[in-house]
Amino acid sequence: MEISPYYEKKFDCPHCKTAFKSLKIRKNAVRIDATDTDFYPTYKEGSAKGYYYNVFVCEHCGYSFTEDFSPYFAPGVQQKLTEQVCAHWTPHHFKGERTAHEAIQAYKLAFLCGTIKQERHIILAGLLLRIAWLYRELGNKPQEIRFLRLSLAQYNESYSTGDYEKLNMSEMRVLYMIGELAFRLDDIEQATRYFSRIIERQSLGGDAKIVDMAKERWECVRAIREERRAHIQA
Repeated sequence: MEISPYYEKKFDCPHCKTAFKSLKIRKNAVRIDATDTDFYPTYKEGSAKGYYYNVFVCEHCGYSFTEDFSPYFAPGVQQKLTEQVCAHWTPHHFKGERTAHEAIQAYKLAFLCGTIKQERHIILAGLLLRIAWLYRELGNKPQEIRFLRLSLAQYNESYSTGDYEKLNMSEMRVLYMIGELAFRLDDIEQATRYFSRIIERQSLGGDAKIVDMAKERWECVRAIREERRAHIQA
């Protein structure tokens, strides 16, 4: 008998305290064929798409979250969630297999809840990046660009405040993500600065793969700068 790549996990909603179920993916069911320079995964045919299921949506109240969300609710936050999310929620579940559109809805709900709850910028950046990936998969370039830009703003805030450290994400990886998203948004100057910072700090140790990726992207940036300079001089 073939084992399903999915399994149900029971959650108690952190907001309304009601139990609900959500699908999770067995690790051995995820088979990635390739990874893009911003870590967007291309899955092998027949593989479960792991990141579709990172968000858990309470079917009763609409509160949506990931495993990275803090369990803490600051005073007044739950009332805001009730007014801005739950009051507009029509009870329905996300516990079945998700389409790309359903995954987008789940991520947008999590971003709304995370913003109201004032989750760390690094968490919000990751949510927005994954929405951009989903739009990329759907071939919707304008929406992909929109959410890459929003994600970049959150990565910049995370780097400025240092809140990525609480999620055990390395400084080098955050620098890389800022440079990569800036590059994809054609902000060549910002991309150059951030890829250069990684290369300058490589002697301090850290993630060798990130350093190699930054070097490759820096070469792309350099080629674009030279091409534009030559065009101006022509």
